[in-house]
Amino acid sequence: MIRHIVANAFTLMIVGLIGLAIVISSGQRSFHAEGPLDQAICFRVAPGASLRAVSSGLAEQGAIRSEQIFRIGAQYTERADALRFGSYLIPEQASMDEIMDLLTRGGASTCGSEIQYRIGVTRIETLVRELDPATQQFETMVRFAADEEPPEDYARFTEQADIQYRITVAEGATSWQVWEGLRLAEFLSGEPGEVPREGWLAPDSYAVTRGADRQALLAEMEARQERILADLWETRAEDLPYDSPEEALIMASIIEKETGVADERRQVASVFVNRLRVPMRLQTDPTVIYGITMGQGTLGRGLRRSELDAVTPYNTYRIDGMPPTPIANPGRAAIAAALDPDDTPYLYFVADGTGGHTFSTNLADHNRAVARWREIEAQQRQGN
Repeated sequence: MIRHIVANAFTLMIVGLIGLAIVISSGQRSFHAEGPLDQAICFRVAPGASLRAVSSGLAEQGAIRSEQIFRIGAQYTERADALRFGSYLIPEQASMDEIMDLLTRGGASTCGSEIQYRIGVTRIETLVRELDPATQQFETMVRFAADEEPPEDYARFTEQADIQYRITVAEGATSWQVWEGLRLAEFLSGEPGEVPREGWLAPDSYAVTRGADRQALLAEMEARQERILADLWETRAEDLPYDSPEEALIMASIIEKETGVADERRQVASVFVNRLRVPMRLQTDPTVIYGITMGQGTLGRGLRRSELDAVTPYNTYRIDGMPPTPIANPGRAAIAAALDPDDTPYLYFVADGTGGHTFSTNLADHNRAVARWREIEAQQRQGN
């Protein structure tokens, strides 16, 4: 009798263990299997959120099939207590294991809202953008200039604990414009200190946190520009008319202000390098303008004859060689063009009405190109 009871108990235990193994195996397959999402979503983990609250939210958005299996899998893989608050992009058909990895990996949020602060050549503005998970594109929700009152919706975004901040500095902005832009940014802290050296701030996009120090950010921009210049100086073309990296930076700043067409940068560089070799004066309007504004804002009008005739350190119609400092902060592409210009015979260029330029090897051709440009300008004025 006892032997029969023991045998039955043993049999039941075996069956139970087999059943448990089947359940565990099924649960593991479910935890690692493709998920039910047919379209990516943005999922937000609130600060201090529990695993149960997260699993419930994921189930509500259709990202997981079983809250229980998700929680068991998180505990089994020792990630139940490792949730990081933020907004995360969960791709379509992501498994529960992949979702758990996204929510516990840490680092910056991968979706949600972003405040982008843009420091441009003519405008400083704030954009609040939100990622559309389906299209992987940001949509602008709020937009306003630095000299405008923020709209009411703006406060709703700044109150989000996981809001991302990004500062974008445009190529060709001056150091004063960058300094002034950071001074006006309400989400930064600390005094900006003195205006940095012209040309030595790298135009780029910088991820920051609310309360970031202004001087530290300027130092980061300067260090980045120094690295870019040093790297490109090492691979520069031979026989360039620059005695130092600083002179190359001056040339790069002129190139940056002369053309916004990427494919033209090396051609424009070749014109100025050829002029230095002849030698001829550079005769470029942006340097004259800088001598008037010293980088503090834009001129907002055409140059006057008296300004073109005035002798200043930046008037390249009246001085030989290059001005004493850069006239803006050039981007990497402009620095690369200055250090590896095209090999051309060009000595002149003028706008062609399409946003680009007409290049010439002699003054007669250049004068004809200038006349065509004057006609285009007149037609444009009549059209307005």
